[in-house]
Amino acid sequence: PMSFLFPLCFSRAGEIIGGHQAVPHSRPYMAIIERELPSKKASFCDGFLLNKEFVMTAAHCQARSYKVFLGVHNFHHRNGVQEISSEEAYIHGNFINTDTVFKNDIMLIKLPTKAIFNKGVQPIDLPDPGSLSRPKSCLVSGWGKTSLTAKHQSGVLMEVNVTVTDRQCPMEHSYSRNHCILSPYLQGDSGGPLVCEDGKAYGVVSAFFTPHSGDPSINIFTKISDYASWINSTMKHHGMVN
Repeated sequence: PMSFLFPLCFSRAGEIIGGHQAVPHSRPYMAIIERELPSKKASFCDGFLLNKEFVMTAAHCQARSYKVFLGVHNFHHRNGVQEISSEEAYIHGNFINTDTVFKNDIMLIKLPTKAIFNKGVQPIDLPDPGSLSRPKSCLVSGWGKTSLTAKHQSGVLMEVNVTVTDRQCPMEHSYSRNHCILSPYLQGDSGGPLVCEDGKAYGVVSAFFTPHSGDPSINIFTKISDYASWINSTMKHHGMVN
C-alpha cells in the first residue's frame, strides 16, 4: 500500500507549528489517546472516531493499554469529556518499524463502552476505497507542540491548513510506489487524521524523515483508502456496530 509524503518545514510528527487554535468542538471526530507503556509512563497520541466502537490511529502508537478521550478541546477542562479505557487494539499485520520509516502504520482501538454521539463527539467518514480522486486542500489538527522550543504539548486543539499538490515521487522515496502527494509544508500529530476538502479522513499521521539530498523534511501519512478491506473486516469481526 502507498503512503502520502509531504515536505515539512522545521517540524516533526507530534507538532503543530505555524497553525492556529481550532474553533472549540469543530473537529468532533478528534480523540486524545493516553498510552500506558511498559515503563508505566504515560504518553499521548492522537486518533479519530470512525463509529461508536472504533478509533483509528497509527500502529506506532501501540501500548499496553489506552485511555481514549472524546469531546476534548482544552485537555485541562474535562467537563463533558468521555473517557473510555481499552486494552483491545488491532494493529495491521504487516506493520513494520524500520530505522527510517514506519510501514503499514495503522491501528484500530476497540472501545468497550460505546461512544455517545453529541455536538462534540461525532465520527468522520473515510474515502471510498475505489476513489481515484486525490485531495488538494487538507487540514491536520492535534494537541502537539506549538513551537520548536516548547517542552510540552498544547493543552488546546490546534490545526494547520495544508495545500496539497501532486508530483512524481523522487527515487529516494521509492518505498512509496508510483505517485506520492506533496505539500509545501505540514506539521502534524502522530495518529491524527489528514482531513480534506470533502470532510473525509484520507491519511493517518505516521512519521517524518530528512532526505540525504538536503531537501525539506518529509512528513508521511498512511493512505487510508489502501486499507479499506482490512479496516472493514477488522471492524466487522470484532465489533457490534449497529
